Amino acid sequence: MRLILIKILFIGCLSLILDGCSSFKDIFSTDSKAAEEAEYADWTAEKFRSEAKRMVDNSNYEKAIKLYQALESRYPFGEDSAQTELDIAYAYFKNNEPDSAIAAADRFAKINPRSPAIDYAYYLKGLVNYNRGISFIDRFLPTDTSQRDTGGSADAIKNFEELIQRFPNSKYVADSRLRMISLKNNLAMHEVHVARYYLKRQAYAAAVNRASIVIEKYPRTPAVPYALLALNEAYTNLNQTGLANDVKRIYDLNYPSGPPVLEQASSTISHKVWDFIGLEK
Repeated sequence: MRLILIKILFIGCLSLILDGCSSFKDIFSTDSKAAEEAEYADWTAEKFRSEAKRMVDNSNYEKAIKLYQALESRYPFGEDSAQTELDIAYAYFKNNEPDSAIAAADRFAKINPRSPAIDYAYYLKGLVNYNRGISFIDRFLPTDTSQRDTGGSADAIKNFEELIQRFPNSKYVADSRLRMISLKNNLAMHEVHVARYYLKRQAYAAAVNRASIVIEKYPRTPAVPYALLALNEAYTNLNQTGLANDVKRIYDLNYPSGPPVLEQASSTISHKVWDFIGLEK
């Protein structure tokens, strides 16, 4: 009984302490907000915009976001209010806040459908999803992006496709097409990785399904020869000799010297790490 009372008292004291911490946090937050309000008291819209741009140029994106938010709240109907929405979307993107960046770009597109910059909003959404999951290490080490989650890649392709369909004359179309090629190559190689995984698990029917996706959806990507090899191995193990021979004939006809980058692809650091930790074993 005494132990139960002690537990009740301890929980009660802990809750009071947490409430107190929360109250102090609210006080400090309120004080900080009041200080910011005082600092920006005499700022014009142009002052907010120039300072926010300076923060972006200095890679201080968090501060830039705060300034753009303050600009939006103080001058919601300003002459350049639409541009502010795009600017804050870009700052969110550079600050690695993809969901906030896309939400801001979507707001801009919904409110300003006739803006001359509307194509950039769609392009920016594609850039955000294109860069999802790319870490600091990925930018400086030779990693294989096809081994990461492909959700962002699929979304980016949809974003770029929508841009090209809606704004075929946009200056962002050429870059979007190049990025789509890269994304489709990665998606195709991802399917090959999955097919190889199933082969090692002796799940040959599943390997056939994943390798077939490459042939059907990504027929012009560098992943095709690897998909054919996976298909041949899977059909052979399934005792489907006719299909295995058909695949081998297609492979030999198109790749008589073997896959063009087989040795290079298998020797990258990312592949060695992938194999070492057993992600495909």
